[in-house]
Amino acid sequence: MPDTYQDPSGNTEAFRAFAHPASEPPAPPVKSSSNLPLIVGVAVAAVVVVALIAWITLS
Repeated sequence: MPDTYQDPSGNTEAFRAFAHPASEPPAPPVKSSSNLPLIVGVAVAAVVVVALIAWITLS
């Protein structure tokens, strides 16, 4: 191996140049998704569980 060889994983700049060649445009940043659907789903599930428990205990 010649002395001029530089391992791409040796430093961040070299790795980025290796992983994302200049001919390839960088990927756009990923948009973070909202937690609102998760919160609504958990709330609906909680209401259903409470209603089911109430229906079973009052029957």
